Amino acid sequence: MFCQNCGKEIDDNAVICVHCGCEVKQSNKNKREWLITLLLCLFLGGLGAHRFYTGYIGIGIVQLFTLGGCGIWTLIDLISILCKKFQTEDGQDLV
Repeated sequence: MFCQNCGKEIDDNAVICVHCGCEVKQSNKNKREWLITLLLCLFLGGLGAHRFYTGYIGIGIVQLFTLGGCGIWTLIDLISILCKKFQTEDGQDLV
């Protein structure tokens, strides 16, 4: 990642640029939307679309071939999304 102020390369998790001392604004480009995940689970949950969207490719393939674990797995995912306990594969909360 690069500092928006001075343009020098900084750590991806940096809060302050070590070169110029300015606050680093974190981008939302890798963040996944809660509403999109919910809608994918509601309408395409049996195909594992919400799992593909959040980065769980392996689990998405299993859900695709089992039709969401005969719907049970999809229902559990839907409840966890509604309770805001569902996270992306890299551990980020949905925004």
